[in-house]
Formats: sequence, structure tokens, C-alpha cells
Amino acid sequence: MVEKVSEKTSLKSLAEQLKERISKDEIELKEKKSKEKVKDISDEDIEEISKKISKKEVEEEKKSISSKDETLLPLEDYIKCAVHLGTKVITPSMRKYVYKRRADGLAVINTIKIDQKLRETIDFLKNYKPETIYLVCKREAGWNAAKKFEEATGIKVFTKKYSPGITTNLSLSNFFESELTMICDPWIDKNALNDTIKLKKPIIALCDTNNYTFGITKIIPCNNKSGKSIGCILFILAREYCKQIGKPFKYSLEHFTGPLEA
Repeated sequence: MVEKVSEKTSLKSLAEQLKERISKDEIELKEKKSKEKVKDISDEDIEEISKKISKKEVEEEKKSISSKDETLLPLEDYIKCAVHLGTKVITPSMRKYVYKRRADGLAVINTIKIDQKLRETIDFLKNYKPETIYLVCKREAGWNAAKKFEEATGIKVFTKKYSPGITTNLSLSNFFESELTMICDPWIDKNALNDTIKLKKPIIALCDTNNYTFGITKIIPCNNKSGKSIGCILFILAREYCKQIGKPFKYSLEHFTGPLEA
């Protein structure tokens, strides 16, 4: 009887693994086809455009946003940080956060929705202690902000390298346990994403318009290619998280983003 139950459990486990593998393969195929269909802009170009947000652009974008509610950061700062700039590719799961395209074809993410999703994420994040969380940011543009995030919150951060299996393989010398994973790009940081999916643990992710969101618990729609934008999002998460857990916070937005003069 015990053997039969064990066999059933094993078959169920194999079926779940196969289903997850098929889902991941389908996502990667869709992502490849999307990029072939629409020639996307490079990360470097997005970074350059993000650095050159003018005062005129800030004012024009502010006019197009209608909100009577107070935001976590002044709308002007969100726009200066280019958090609203997407890519030319829009995946089905990210379409609901986009409200228009620019003349150059770039998608524009609704800033109010970014703010709303940040609030939801902070409400979720506050339930976890710093030592049970880790953040991965392999994109070089976000390294400075990621390090500041670690300093401010005490949350473990991986930048240049995250070795697959370090949260799933007990035999590895650098193995560690965690309850929550944070990633800055589901594609670039896919090793951490896949490890966390295997463990069935929650995932918070910064997602651009060209990202697929399979397995992600909390999505923060934003420009995740630019240092300023990543810095802005991580600054808000760090500030509000520290506020929730009663930890002093001594940083300004520019500590995370660098100079923001438009």
C-alpha cells in the first residue's frame, strides 16, 4: 500500500516537472518569435534614451497622467527616472500595463499602475525578514542600486553571478535557504527564477514590456534596462520595506539612481 502511494506521488511529481518544463519551453519559443516578429531595441539604446529624458518630456508625460491619489514618489521623479519606458516588444502578459506607444515605437507603461503594483509588492514584502530574502540583478546597469539596496535593507544580493542550484542543491558548498526571491529581469535572472519555481517559493520581479511572467508572484511593471529606473524602483522598495520593519533609512533617491537633472 505504501509502495503504491509512493509510486503515485512519484508519477505526480514527474508530471508536474514535465508540465513546468513544457511551460518554460513554450515561453522561450514565444519570446523568440516575438523578437523575430518585431525587431526590438537594444538594452544599450534603452539606457541611452533613459538618460536623456528632457524637461519637456517630463511635463508632457505628467499631463497625460491623471491621478488624484498620492504616489509613493512624485510623478516627476518617476518620469525623470524613465520607469515608464518600455521596449518595442509587448508580451501578452504585460499588455495590460501599457497605455500607448511613442513615435519611435517604444511602449509606454502607465506610471500609476507602476505605483499601484509597487504598493501591492511592499504590502507583500513586509511579511518576510531580511535574512529570508535574496535579490538577483545580473544586469550591470542595476549593480549600484542593488548594492545600495543590500546596504539599506540587509537583504542578500547577487549581481555579477548567481550560480544555478545554490538554493536547491544541498550538496553545494554555497547552498543557502530562502523564502522569497527578488529578480530584476525574468530573462537575465532566469537561473534564480527557475530555482525558485522548483522550490515553489514566491518571486517578486521587475518586468519590462518584453518579459514573460510565468511563475512570478508579484510583478512590478517598469523599465528594467536602465540604471536610473532600476535604482528608482529599488529605492522605493528599500525605503518602504525599512519603514515597515522599523529599520532606519538614510538614503536619498539619487544614492540609488545617480544625478537626475532633466
